[in-house]
Amino acid sequence: MLPQDIEATAETVIRRATKAGVMIATAESCTGGLVAGALTAIAGSSAALDRGFVTYSNEAKVEMLGVPQDVLERFGAVSEPTARAMAEGAAGRSRASISVSVTGVAGPGGGSPQKPVGLVHFAAHGPDGRTAHVEKRFGDIGREAIRLESVRTALDLLLNALPK
Repeated sequence: MLPQDIEATAETVIRRATKAGVMIATAESCTGGLVAGALTAIAGSSAALDRGFVTYSNEAKVEMLGVPQDVLERFGAVSEPTARAMAEGAAGRSRASISVSVTGVAGPGGGSPQKPVGLVHFAAHGPDGRTAHVEKRFGDIGREAIRLESVRTALDLLLNALPK
């Protein structure tokens, strides 16, 4: 069961995308498909959601989304360049004109001083060909809370990318 605010936002995303006649793709790492899951929980979502990529490993990011290996080596999986490449790859490897990506450190371990638990990078690629990036530092609020906050942010990015 989705929290009510996530369900309401997902419903708005699907309704607006359907009305605009645009398809959406998701590219997710730390959320493991939760963004696509929120969208597919909405009846009629097949009119607006083309596909979701769950690319947890670096190899999956390269193979499925075309994230350049040198971007991962130079900046790491949790970075603005990787989030941008994921969103652009999702749009380029689907029928979607709008895509969103999520890559971060959900914890409880795996963080570092440079990339602490709760750091999440997002990108949204729109039909205008531009890619917007957002960085969030949720803090070490717990794995599930970080993942849910990430879904909220990703859905908000989709809303902002959709025609009004």
